[in-house]
Amino acid sequence: MSIIVTAASGQLGRLTVEALLARGVPASDIVATSRDVTRIEDFADRGVVVRRADLAVPDSLPGAFEGADKLLLISTTTVDERVANHRRAIDAAVAAGVSLIAYTSMLRADTSTTVLSATHRATEEYLRERVPSVMLRNGWYLENYTAQLPQVLRGGAVVGAAGQGRISAATRADYADAAAVVLTTGGHVGKAYELGGDEAFTLAELAAAFSAATGKQVEYTDLPADEFARVLAESGVPAELAHVLVDADLAMGRGELFTDSGDLRRLIGRPTAGPAEAIAAALD
Repeated sequence: MSIIVTAASGQLGRLTVEALLARGVPASDIVATSRDVTRIEDFADRGVVVRRADLAVPDSLPGAFEGADKLLLISTTTVDERVANHRRAIDAAVAAGVSLIAYTSMLRADTSTTVLSATHRATEEYLRERVPSVMLRNGWYLENYTAQLPQVLRGGAVVGAAGQGRISAATRADYADAAAVVLTTGGHVGKAYELGGDEAFTLAELAAAFSAATGKQVEYTDLPADEFARVLAESGVPAELAHVLVDADLAMGRGELFTDSGDLRRLIGRPTAGPAEAIAAALD
């Protein structure tokens, strides 16, 4: 049995390979793929099979997916290329005889109004038509916020456009553990898991958590969408990414990145890491 993990050089992919190993999957049964295999050579040193796979290059996929039983398709980052890349990967996996594809989708992908959700929804629909599948609808990453700590502490503010919207963010490690569970246990075919952290929070509450952890005063500054976009642009964020981030914050304000499903906690069999734990890890 081979479990293929795409984008294994990325943060979520790498953590998923580690989670599979931790669950006792033999290294030789895991195939880690990346566009640049030099970034995952350390996995090869541990017995994991390493192969090149570029979802934008169809000829790279048959060899990468050869012998696949299960595939974790981690969504690609370039939004306007995402659906085409995913379809190529799905087609190649089906041709290789895969029995299950788990796809890292987005929270509430079937009803969300965000720019990002449209690409995830299209991928989900394509998957359901072609192969047994399970949707891992991941919420926001806590690391999206903790990575900003240096800038936040310099400016004394978390800046956004989410209003009082509550966000069910979790760590990449928790999402990776959930993926490993789905790939190594039965009963998941046809499921769409709404995955998010146990401890939902507003951005004002996140700012307070930053203050408590660092001893420095941090406030939340809520801005109109156009003002938030301007702040992002002035910070050097590319226009396309700024549009996605503003759009996501507005969705947070509408409750689209909140879930109380408990799916993540149940899959990993323990409470999820909360903001305080993620902040402490970032400070360490």
